[in-house]
Amino acid sequence: MTKQAPYRAEHVGSLLRPERLKKARKEWKAGTLTASAFKQIETEELTRIVEKQIEIGLDVVTDGEFRRDWWHIDFLEHLNGFEGYVPEHGYFFKDVETEPYDVRNTGKISFNREHPFLEDFKALHAIVDGRAVVKQTIPSPNQLFHAAIINEQFYPDYESYAVDIIAAYKDAVQAFYDVGVRYLQIDDVYLAVLTSPDISFDQGPYKREDLINLALRVVNEVIEDKPEDLTITTHICRGNYQSTYAFGGSYGLIAPTIFAQEHVDGFFLEYDDERSGDFEPLAHIPENGPRIVLGLVTSKFPELEDKEEIKARIKEASAYVPLEQLCLSPQCGFASTHHGNLLTEDDQWNKLKHVVEIAQEVWGDA
Repeated sequence: MTKQAPYRAEHVGSLLRPERLKKARKEWKAGTLTASAFKQIETEELTRIVEKQIEIGLDVVTDGEFRRDWWHIDFLEHLNGFEGYVPEHGYFFKDVETEPYDVRNTGKISFNREHPFLEDFKALHAIVDGRAVVKQTIPSPNQLFHAAIINEQFYPDYESYAVDIIAAYKDAVQAFYDVGVRYLQIDDVYLAVLTSPDISFDQGPYKREDLINLALRVVNEVIEDKPEDLTITTHICRGNYQSTYAFGGSYGLIAPTIFAQEHVDGFFLEYDDERSGDFEPLAHIPENGPRIVLGLVTSKFPELEDKEEIKARIKEASAYVPLEQLCLSPQCGFASTHHGNLLTEDDQWNKLKHVVEIAQEVWGDA
């Protein structure tokens, strides 16, 4: 398999939480299990899934987001200037409303030097012990531009807000690098909002194109001074909650700006069903530019995709981006929240092994 990240056989990051871990977290929150005992169970379960990722042939491993409840809030609520809280409603997905929990701005924003994700990564890195590349996933800074999060008492306009978010994330990138991160993935649902044709941006002071340009600027300024040996990718997610979704639409509305100009090393894109549109927006990807990780295998359902159909779709995408610039993965993680998608852990490993096998057949060791 290739040794350049993103890898030919990839996965987005989150993995199904085992019942033992769910039970321990519930007991710890209820005060019937000590923090140290809970941490021990977390570490044991995390170690088990690291071994499994290596066993099935992945070159890159994650912690499965086992130390989080949510793919994004656990990181964001530990930044200075934010807090987690329980709103009146959760997020509205297709035919379901999520458990209500969100983050809001409570003061001036900066990176928290004691952010727990730093120690969590060091522990994961020690478990892997050089046997695979370790990928750290965090929410994109663009997640903080949902209007309900911003506090106008501290930030009366998007410009002052953006300046502090960029500074906080630049410090975060350097802090992760300092503890050993060499592969960082930023997960971005906000870009899926911006590319959704069903969402109007006609009412507020910022139009869709303004917000697309701002999203590009935020990420590019965050990573403009990144160390040369740090790989950074963007995963554009349309929502992933108990096998449901939140958004649809082609990447066409953001591709001329984001695909053409965001200075990341790769894009993880969802292409597992008709909601994703066709591959034509990939024409905006620069030649010899970022790698494109095609999310052609669904993480939402257990059935294994036909290998030949996946190979045919990879070939179709190669009409827009050269084959050597392409990779393969599930379209999203298996448990973007602690609830998890509607499949078993065995199904999950079968899906990832399927990705590895197809990638080997398409690219070999290239």
